[in-house]
Amino acid sequence: MDDNYDIIVLGTGLTECILSGIFSVEGKKVLHMDRNDYYGGESASLNLSQLYRKYRPDTAVPSELGRDRDYNIDLIPKFMMANGEIVRFLTHTDVTRYLEFKQISGSFVYRDGKISKVPSSETEAVSSPLLGLVEKRRLQKFFEFIQKWKDDDESTHEGLDLDTNTMVDVYAKFNLEPGTQDFIGHAMALHLDDEYLKRPARETIEKIILYVASVARYGKSPYIYPLHGLGELPQSFARLSAIYGGTYMLDRAADEIIYENGVAVGVRSGNEVAKAKQIICDPSYAKDKVKVTGKVVRAICFLKHPIPDTNDADSVQIIIPQNELNRQHDVYVASVSSNHAVCPKDMYLAIVSTIVETDDPESEIKAGLDILGPIHDKFISVSNIEEPIADGIADQVFISKSYDATSHFETVCDDVKSIYRRMTGNDLVLKKRSDAEQPEEA
Repeated sequence: MDDNYDIIVLGTGLTECILSGIFSVEGKKVLHMDRNDYYGGESASLNLSQLYRKYRPDTAVPSELGRDRDYNIDLIPKFMMANGEIVRFLTHTDVTRYLEFKQISGSFVYRDGKISKVPSSETEAVSSPLLGLVEKRRLQKFFEFIQKWKDDDESTHEGLDLDTNTMVDVYAKFNLEPGTQDFIGHAMALHLDDEYLKRPARETIEKIILYVASVARYGKSPYIYPLHGLGELPQSFARLSAIYGGTYMLDRAADEIIYENGVAVGVRSGNEVAKAKQIICDPSYAKDKVKVTGKVVRAICFLKHPIPDTNDADSVQIIIPQNELNRQHDVYVASVSSNHAVCPKDMYLAIVSTIVETDDPESEIKAGLDILGPIHDKFISVSNIEEPIADGIADQVFISKSYDATSHFETVCDDVKSIYRRMTGNDLVLKKRSDAEQPEEA
């Protein structure tokens, strides 16, 4: 190890790798270490051997599952909003040159015991079984209101103020039924729970606009996904960092963050010490500086068929809103297949996840598991959701947040921007992207 760096990054999760890439491009001298022998940390994509080593270390990999190299199994299920912030990060840093993308075929919602497609066009909305005829008219008026809204034109406001009125007020204004509210708030705005109802409406309206704009970009669904799994994302940012002089060390323990007068000055690995002015790390490298705010339960499932009632889609997101299950948090189902180069032909991967609310986490995802049809095998994990106790400015250790149960990367992007601001005192400015810079589908 060299002696001196501007920044040492511990852990190769997506948040850490994005920051490593951005700072390397800005000319900082970056050392990046990970105790694992693969990229991605908690957001890695594992092959079969790695998956079994992680969850069933004493079990041999069944030969019937095929070749190791045919699998790229995500530990954290997330899709990319086609018009979302993560795409701006990719285009801003030119990381798109290392990646190919596939569209996710459909976005679905579970309601009244049935899986229904979230409409991706006006035609689909009119024929959707989710809504009755009168309710469809009300919903159309609601969407027209969003489309026409201009902050500086009161005639478009319908007597509402998005910064003071809550979503409860907005829903009441358009007489939308509770089922429709669930569909808008959870399947389109992608809120995890109903707390959003009490907050100012602007946040939710902006999320709906993002969803609609993302659907409009490629049609079918708002989501895209990298070929070979989500582990390609941190790996691509790592490659970017390396091109700009970043140093990478996998399978290298960070035994201790070293402090002088309460301020971090470097990292010890074995008998070697690397010095740095600032440290970035995931929560697992600074357990004494984080707090647990909740838990996520996830089930990685191997299927030999597409999920029933999704028109044999090769990839889907299904949201089961909390109210369907008398819970406080939604249950998410994400599924991908061999078309995304993550498993062999005729095999499908599905991950079911939610925020833990009881002492029996597996029972909380039962509704998601039940809609998958026969499950060939499943791997269940429960992870803490952790976040830093302090902002890192005093000790110069900047800790990312754990990955939450959301099915997209918007919260990860918020964390990247927050850490960048705390480290530099400046906002991270992303170039406005042109249509030509958008990721292309494979």
